Amino acid sequence: MSGAPYGIVCPITHACNILEPRWTIPILCEMWGGSTRFNEIRRGVGNISTALLSKRLKDLEAHGLIERIEGPATDQIDYVRTQRAIELEPALNALGKWAQCNIKARNALLNTDVSTLMWQMRGLVFSDELPKRQIVMQFRFSDPGLAYDTYWLLTRPGCPTEICTEIPGFEIDLFIETDRISLASVLLNRTTIEREKEKGRLFVSGDALLDRTMGNWLYRRAKEDPSEVLQLEDTER
Repeated sequence: MSGAPYGIVCPITHACNILEPRWTIPILCEMWGGSTRFNEIRRGVGNISTALLSKRLKDLEAHGLIERIEGPATDQIDYVRTQRAIELEPALNALGKWAQCNIKARNALLNTDVSTLMWQMRGLVFSDELPKRQIVMQFRFSDPGLAYDTYWLLTRPGCPTEICTEIPGFEIDLFIETDRISLASVLLNRTTIEREKEKGRLFVSGDALLDRTMGNWLYRRAKEDPSEVLQLEDTER
């Protein structure tokens, strides 16, 4: 006899009608991460057209999940989540944990977009663990067919981390050469910095201190449960 509660099908169907359209959940997750401006959300989500993002934001507003706030003095528009959207956080978090446990690592990582990955890097570097000075890091990706294969990460004491596709003549402190799967694997804690270096998928040169302390200042997803962390095998690469 099934232990499923009565009445679960209808509510889930209604929830899917709101959340199933493509990009809806990634948009909410990006806003959960703190993005409020249209271009911030677009860069964070990645590969979504401005027209479709505009439509999805209007849909979310119509469903009472976000609020559009316009500054009368600046004409700047921010999008913020309502309490209804905030109450979705446990469900989205559970969905993410399920994916970590059940979706093959290679399939997930192959879909990682380099520009999106680098945009997310703004929040994935612990600046408190870096020397208290301006630091410039160059990331070069070997993936074929990229619109941009080189990005620069700029940190300054007391300032937000910046990601640039051009750098105005600053001296580069650290050079990082990799591919999107390797870097994403490190961030998701599915491999280690040392392993990627040993396998020739991650090359780091430049400032010796920054290289040696990379495991301190670069974010890695916490291993909440060892069974949730999938190791990328060499046969999958």
